[in-house]
Amino acid sequence: MLRISLRWLLLALLLNAAPFLSRAGVIRGTVSGANKAGLAFANVAVRGAATSTGANEQGQFLLRLPAGQYDLVFQYVGYKQQIEPVRVPGGDSTLTVNITLQPEAYSLGEVLVKSSDRDPAYAIIQEAQQWRAYHKREVAAYRARIYIKALGRINETPAKIMGLFKLGPDIKKGIFYLSETLSDFSFTQPNIVKERMLSSRISGDSRGISFNRASAGRNLTFYENLINPGFSERGFVSPIAGNAMLFYKYELVGSTPQGGVLVHKIRVLPRRRTDPVFAGYIYIVDGSWRIHSVDLHLDKDAQLDYVDELHLAQQYAPAPGNANVWLIQSQQITANLSGLGFKGSGYITAVLSNYANVVPTYPTPPAPKAAPPVVVEGKDAAPVGQETAAQIRKRKPDLRGLNAQVRKKVKQAARDSLKNDIFAQMPRGQVQLVEKGVNERDSTYWDAVRPVPLTAEEQKDYRVKDSTEVIRRSRPYQDSMDRKRNEFEPINLLMGGYTHVNSFKKTSFYVLPVSRIFQYNTVEGAVLNAQATFRKRTDDRRNFSITPVLRYGFSSNELNPSLDASWQLHPARRQQIGLKAGRTIENFDKNSQVTPLINTLYTLFDNRNYAKLYRRDGAELSYLTEPVNGLTLLTTAAYFDRHELYNTTDRLIYDVPGRAFTPNRPVSDELADTGFGRSRILTVALSADFKPGQRYISRPDGKFNLGSKWPTFNVQGRLAVPHALGADVRYLLLQAGVRDNVPLGLLGASSFRVSVGGFVGKQEGMTFIDYRHFSGNQTLLAGNFSEFQLLDYYRFSTNNTYLEAHYDHHFNGFIFNKVPLFRKLKWQEVVSLNYLTTAQAGHYVELGAGVEHILKVLRVDFYTALQSGQRLGTGFRIGVGF
Repeated sequence: MLRISLRWLLLALLLNAAPFLSRAGVIRGTVSGANKAGLAFANVAVRGAATSTGANEQGQFLLRLPAGQYDLVFQYVGYKQQIEPVRVPGGDSTLTVNITLQPEAYSLGEVLVKSSDRDPAYAIIQEAQQWRAYHKREVAAYRARIYIKALGRINETPAKIMGLFKLGPDIKKGIFYLSETLSDFSFTQPNIVKERMLSSRISGDSRGISFNRASAGRNLTFYENLINPGFSERGFVSPIAGNAMLFYKYELVGSTPQGGVLVHKIRVLPRRRTDPVFAGYIYIVDGSWRIHSVDLHLDKDAQLDYVDELHLAQQYAPAPGNANVWLIQSQQITANLSGLGFKGSGYITAVLSNYANVVPTYPTPPAPKAAPPVVVEGKDAAPVGQETAAQIRKRKPDLRGLNAQVRKKVKQAARDSLKNDIFAQMPRGQVQLVEKGVNERDSTYWDAVRPVPLTAEEQKDYRVKDSTEVIRRSRPYQDSMDRKRNEFEPINLLMGGYTHVNSFKKTSFYVLPVSRIFQYNTVEGAVLNAQATFRKRTDDRRNFSITPVLRYGFSSNELNPSLDASWQLHPARRQQIGLKAGRTIENFDKNSQVTPLINTLYTLFDNRNYAKLYRRDGAELSYLTEPVNGLTLLTTAAYFDRHELYNTTDRLIYDVPGRAFTPNRPVSDELADTGFGRSRILTVALSADFKPGQRYISRPDGKFNLGSKWPTFNVQGRLAVPHALGADVRYLLLQAGVRDNVPLGLLGASSFRVSVGGFVGKQEGMTFIDYRHFSGNQTLLAGNFSEFQLLDYYRFSTNNTYLEAHYDHHFNGFIFNKVPLFRKLKWQEVVSLNYLTTAQAGHYVELGAGVEHILKVLRVDFYTALQSGQRLGTGFRIGVGF
């Protein structure tokens, strides 16, 4: 990682900027439409150069250029391109240029490509589809500068969230978030983006660093078959996707010459309002059949969460010095938002400029195949000049060898990179480098480099929030806000717990909700589980937490004190130490779905004491770290003195006739007697997760992993060491596994988890606690839908070998969106399969199908269980399913 001190960085900035500032001039103005209203986010570029900028929400633009003569190109989707010659005088001059663009006059008479049986737009789209693969990869590599600005505003607020929770004192109408960043980045096929953030600014937060990223915008290319603009679990079909004609209808509005090329304006319409598609306009260049620009939107029919309408606009232009390669110039996403009683709006705009090191895949595009001659016979034949869809397919370009050519050019670009180049020095997987000091630029710096001028609203937001930041960070102000935030409301303690914050000291206390404070089980009777978590953040972004617990059972008359603590050791790297010590009451299966609340309800109202508990005295020390990218290690060492517990009460609220509580001993097919009396154990364990190709962001406040196309592989082992400290248990458990989430396009997304393992070597003094348990469920309530749902809790626990697998597929509305009622309710379908094999279980299988997103948060599934082909039972499960 390249590190530059702030002093040297500022010195270099001044030295590099000095000659520029001495001769630079400023061009400012407004780009308006025919009605004199500003055209939001219009594009302004210097013809024949890599310099461009964008207008703000009000159509105002600003451009800095050295002294000289230029041709400025003003563009806005749906309007005539206008070229304006300007002369920039020397010195710190300011030139005002106000431009009024006229709506583009599209003429159907210009169309040369037509289909005899369809709207001419279909033939144009077919050509674009045939060239899509080429245009997606026509540039092997390039570099550019990107400016990103993000804004969110609240227009309406509720009296209470969901009618229950009061709003915080800092939630007000107006702009709630405003940030801007300036970065340099490089792009290399297939989709490798490396970015170095140069500066970042967040309104009212001088210490904050924006999460704007160039790579996020790169994923919104309409040359892909599916595009996901966010706010949704599913993708949306591109208007020129390979299967787009199954989802869209097209209408040719007309064609017009622009910048020496003929541009076709095509209206795209959903064939069915239930389909995952856009509506609006796409502009295609005649002959090269590339995207010129897009002006598309999604509305409520798109089933976006908390989004009423989303608009996406893009503008492309030829690369500097190469008319055969087009690159994106600007992109805007605007949205109207609503949810939980709030209404608001926001946008993200990106302007790209300073393109350099552009490496085309081919010097010139491949030639399309020659069109077959058009034979006109009979009175019903197509007129001369028109082509059928079949004839257009015969003109499909020959793209054989395209992948090899891309790889060749990528290697060439890598060889041409300088050894001291910042992007060449960035480690594999690092997609963004944010160095310390990027948030220390003042307003003078931003006024000098910002390519998109601020609106009056944005200027006011910066001015007010920045000037009051010192006050807002002061202790009197923070204390006054905390007094409002910390007001106690019974509903908070009932629903999610109560938090008391001291913002100035960066501390907080959290108290559990009532459902976890007061519990009931047959071993302890009524339980008071009093605990509070104290958290402290440091100025260098480390954190410490400690949770003391006093647990008292009123039937067992036993007090069980314990302590849980964790400490983040490094401000930027994942490096954490944890400690658990004291006396606790544990479930035999530490991953049991029988939560204290579920067990309390079933014990008191259904005579079923599913939880099987034991007492544990001792301590466990853990250390979590990520020594290299993609590899996470968790090591633990523990010593516990374990005691068997027995039922001490049979009190309940509703007595089911003929049903009695079961003893506090699990029932297992493999071990007839699961009682153990007392057992002492000393263990050491290591778990390693490895995700190849892990992409990540490096920031002063930490490393943020973004995922990978590869699954996560896991290996772990736990060794029980006998005789030391009086321990009387010996075993070695080894396990390997793999897990991943797999997007499947329009069909939704799948997730799977497979693990195989077993106990090896000599075993000595093992108790049923030490067996490998499999998280089952015998209640209506599902604690975790990724586990077994009909399996008895301990029936197939084993101290031998096992294989466990879980698979879920979320259709994300692929089926239900076609059913009017389900579509209106926004319910989504899900199927699952759970599998287990052990010596006792044979082949145990669960098949499930269900509905999620009920009332946005609930999921209901129906399961069938089979063992070695024999049906064991069925049942419904209800739980949380976002």
